[in-house]
Amino acid sequence: MVQQAVDAWGRVDILVNNAGILRDKSFAKMELADFELVMNVHLMGAVHCTKAVWAIMNEQKYGRIVMTTSSSGLYGNFGQSNYGAAKMALVGLMQTLSIEGAKNDIRVNCLAPTAATRMTEDLMPEAVLAALKPEAVVPAMLVLASQEAPNRTILCAGAGAFEAAHITMTQGAWIGTDAQAPERLAEHLAEVTNRAGETVPQSGAAQGTNEVTKAMANMSETSLA
Repeated sequence: MVQQAVDAWGRVDILVNNAGILRDKSFAKMELADFELVMNVHLMGAVHCTKAVWAIMNEQKYGRIVMTTSSSGLYGNFGQSNYGAAKMALVGLMQTLSIEGAKNDIRVNCLAPTAATRMTEDLMPEAVLAALKPEAVVPAMLVLASQEAPNRTILCAGAGAFEAAHITMTQGAWIGTDAQAPERLAEHLAEVTNRAGETVPQSGAAQGTNEVTKAMANMSETSLA
């Protein structure tokens, strides 16, 4: 598929990973084969297609990749542990690829659509399906695939409304590592989970930096005392 595009136009500028299936059941009733199948179609389908264009986009120093995630992955949904896990995995893939591709102007983003498709046509009333026409999601996809596209952005879209989702980290608190640390963590859990001042880390290293900085500061205070 990628070779056909290169043969026709000499390059590949945009990839939209949108393959998907459903095998909905509660986790207790789900066969592992159905879990693996959904992961393979959604996650590995995107991995295979992205791998096929990655070298081309790096060489031409330009690329736009859109992963199709879902609110089921971002926030959970009963009966969709396989689908939710696959869709959240695509967010993790996007996070790293957006960092690795930035130097060559490869921007990688996620789109979480709410739309009437073959997968949802039996799940919603007719009036809702009419509002959720697929065309209403297209503006978000076009923005994420455009020359002026953002990078590492999760856009949600449906019925003409648009939102952004973020993977954030709270300010947290230094608890320590002694034998009483579990009890203190439980006591201060509300402080640790307080979302005031939360940030969107630029990479996974931010977590460790935040933790070590707090530890060093508290150790300094302890030594001074």
